This record gives sequence, C-alpha cells and structure tokens, in this order.
Amino acid sequence: MAVKDFQGESWLSAVLADWQLVADAAFSDLVLWVPSRTTFEASAHARPAAAPTLFYRDIIGNSPRSDWAKRINQAWTTKEPALGSELERFEGNASRVSAYPVFAPDKSTDSVPIAIITRHTNLGESRMPNKLQLNFVAVGEELLKMISQGYYPTAESGSAPKRGAPRANDGLIRLDAAGRVLFASPSALSVFNAAGVDGELEGRLLAETVNALPTGFNQVDEGLPLILTGKGAWRSDVDFEDQTVSLRSVPLMSDGKRNGAIVLCRDVTQLRVRDRELISKDATIREIHHRVKNNLQTVASLLRIQSRQTKSQEVKESLAQAMRRVSAIAVVHDVLTEGVDQDVSFDQVFKRILTLVPETAVSNNTQVTTEFEGSFGELPAERSTSLALVLTEIVSNAVEHGLEDNPGIIKVAAEREKKILRITVEDNGVGLPEGKLGSGLGTQIVKTLVESELRGNINWTSPIRGGTRVVIEIPF
Repeated sequence: MAVKDFQGESWLSAVLADWQLVADAAFSDLVLWVPSRTTFEASAHARPAAAPTLFYRDIIGNSPRSDWAKRINQAWTTKEPALGSELERFEGNASRVSAYPVFAPDKSTDSVPIAIITRHTNLGESRMPNKLQLNFVAVGEELLKMISQGYYPTAESGSAPKRGAPRANDGLIRLDAAGRVLFASPSALSVFNAAGVDGELEGRLLAETVNALPTGFNQVDEGLPLILTGKGAWRSDVDFEDQTVSLRSVPLMSDGKRNGAIVLCRDVTQLRVRDRELISKDATIREIHHRVKNNLQTVASLLRIQSRQTKSQEVKESLAQAMRRVSAIAVVHDVLTEGVDQDVSFDQVFKRILTLVPETAVSNNTQVTTEFEGSFGELPAERSTSLALVLTEIVSNAVEHGLEDNPGIIKVAAEREKKILRITVEDNGVGLPEGKLGSGLGTQIVKTLVESELRGNINWTSPIRGGTRVVIEIPF
C-alpha cells in the first residue's frame, strides 16, 4: 500500500491503517480517491492478499478513467455507495467497479465526503464462487458500507501485543448479534480444533465454546468476553493448554445498530514463544551490563584508594585520569541497563559525564560552569563507549590545562545534520600553547578513538578571542 500526501481529515489515516482487512475480505483492489482542483486523484491503493489484483502498475497520482469518474461523482454527490452492476474491461480483464463515500464518525446531514473508495473486482479469473468466497465478500461489502456511514474503522484497543495480529486469511468467523457462529472459515476451524474444539463451530455460541476449553495459566484478558460475543472492538491473546491464539473482533454496524461481528483468529504459539525468549535474552543482556558497570565502579574505587595511598602528585593525577576514563565507560553500561535497545540516548550519557567535571575542578582548585545545547540523539552502544571516553578526555583537559586554576566556562554543542554528528567543545581559558596541540596521552587517546573507532575527524583551534575550540565530526 502506498499513500500520497493530501489535504484531508485525520480520519483517513485510521481508514488506511485498517483497510487491508477490507481488501482481503472483498477479494478486490481498493483505491482511495481525493478531490483535486478539477477531478479526483488516486492517493492510496490496497491489493487483496488472496485474489488476483487488477492493477499490475502503480495507480497512485493518476486521475480516474471516465467510467470510474462517473461512479465516483455519483457517490460524492448522492453521499451513498454507487454499486456497479455491469462488467467493464481494464487492461484486458473483466472487472466490476463500485464507489463508496468516506465519512468521519461525526457525519451530519449536510457534511460532504472526505474521499471516495472504489472497489475493483477482477473477474478475469473468476469461477463459481464457493461458500468461503460468498461469506468473505459479504463481510467486505458490510465493512465498505460501514465506511460510508462513518462506523469503520471502529475504536480499537487491547492488552495483547500486536505482533502477529490476525488477518482475514488467517481465520475469519462471522457472528450474529447474539454471538452465535454463522460462518467459520476452514483456517479458523483448524485453529479452534487444535485448541480442543470438537466438530463444527457454526450454530454454536462462540463464547460458550471457548470458555469450555482448558486454558493455560496466564491471566485472561478482561476484554475477552467482548471479543467472543462481538460486542466490542478488541484484540487479545488466549492461552490454551498447548496453543496461543490471537483474536480480534470487529463489530458490524448498520444504521447505528450492531447486527453481528467478525472475529479474526491466528495461531501465534511460536511467535509468543520467541517473544518470551527475546524478553529473557533482553533481561540477561541488561543484567550483564549491570554487572559490568558494578565491576567498573569497583575498579574506579580501587584506583581511588590507591591514589590516596601515594604521595606522588604525578601518580595521583595519573590515577585520577584513569578513574575518570573507567567511570565514563561505566556510565554507558549503566544507561544500557535501563532499556532493551542497543541504541543509547547519548544526551543522557553526556549529562552524567558532566557530573564528573566538578570533581576534576575541585582537584584543580578552580570553579567551572558547563553549558550544553543541542542533542546527540540515539547512538549505537559500541560508538557510545568510544565517544564517552573522547568527551571525558576533552572536557577534563579543558579544566586541567585550558583554564589552569582559573574560573571559566566550558560550552558543548551537539548537532546532527543528515548523516553527520558535529560536536563542538569550547572553553575561555588560555588556549593552545603557542597555538600548537600537545602530544600527551589524553590527546593520543582522543585522536585514536575519533579517527579509528568512530571513523571521524577532530580539529583543535585557538580562536582570536582566546580559549580552545575542539570540533569533532562523526559520520553515520
């Protein structure tokens, strides 16, 4: 399905999000037409999953044929479906075309349609329709009429995950207003037979039939009765003894009254097993990051103890630098323990890195103010560790060498442009000695990480107004 931008109601977004069900049930192509200056324009297209499509080429952006336009205008003017009865030819195939106006739920007598949906049924490969096709097409027709009355799509919610949500071809059950099964597709019958239902479903109350089955130990969704009786739009999973079934109900409305419902069903046992495995793996990964963070904090504590034992100022400074580097890596692992994604919100990481600045300032008998603007955005975990070390070194060097025991300001700005992350670190200190970059260990670490690990580039300058300016550019 493709959608072209147009000026219209937000209701169309809801219609397009759920109209694949209609196309599958109706065994037809659906085309959404929106009004343009002189005619209508195709803005979206849904192809049926289990029937031959009529359109082998993209129709988005095209104007309707004259015979289609006649039916579209009829639906737009009368505000009622314009059903096609005669056969038409399209690219050598026989077809039948109907048009349906699209209205939002707040439809009034003087409102105009938001758009028009045309239904194109390919009859080039048609055979004598069977029971399944007749029932599916009847459901598709009801859903299209609900769109014309502003009743579809219905408000939808549910506590179960939407991954593996059932589709029409996975299994479809038609209920009457009392919740009795009027029709069950072969796929739907197979799903419930596997769950323990004996015999046919047709003629039985779906709620009574399902409630009689032995279920698993998981908590039953409170919305399940709404699904099994068809009284509400809901989606949920049901755990039987050896099977998990995803269910979704769609109430069918006509002139404001519920006249039944369809229930879609799908066996999602393997999907849910994999979901649970993924959750377990995510928990294990978070636990690993938590333990790594704790171990790094222990290392930092040992370095701090060692620093207190030595009387050499040079050794104290070296150990302090090592502590900051270890703490910067620990911050990244700490952030990774908070989520299942392997992408890190680096703004959160950098704000924690800035908390290390006061400790560095105190040890250098100075007062430092930090400012941060912009956003780093989401970064992969492996790059976050390297970038955290780089920024820790740059900010620490600005405090220790740039400000040189004088109070000052360190400004950091982050900006993402297309595929480049640009980071600028400025201080108002003494600047680079003689305008040249030093060759200490911190500088070597920064250059190596930026150029080798991050595959970016870094540039140090001393502006005329004083201080040091560091610009890092990292490609993504």
